Amino acid sequence: MPLSEFERVRIEKLFKAYCESKVPAHVRNKIQITFKIRGSEVKLFECRPHFDDPATWGEMAVARFKKDEKKNVWFLYCADRNSRWYLFEPYPESRDIARLLAEVQRDQTGIFWG
Repeated sequence: MPLSEFERVRIEKLFKAYCESKVPAHVRNKIQITFKIRGSEVKLFECRPHFDDPATWGEMAVARFKKDEKKNVWFLYCADRNSRWYLFEPYPESRDIARLLAEVQRDQTGIFWG
């Protein structure tokens, strides 16, 4: 089920501010942090130009946020090296997606940003 328009706008604003603050302007031609919203899911990506073709950018998923509409709870997932998603066990859920995004920023295990 897709997010409500109000919630979608709030999430877009939150993630846009986060992505812009994560990478300094002077290196955005080398790395960018982006996000995509699809249905009740938000994915956060790290994007870089391909080594052999700098005009082409590739993306690597960093985190996945998925809302359970029935429980009104967000779940945070991290990816393994094979791009399989797993619940982020130290802090897997919250009613507030901003708290989960803060956990990605804090990255106490190094699973998101290394």
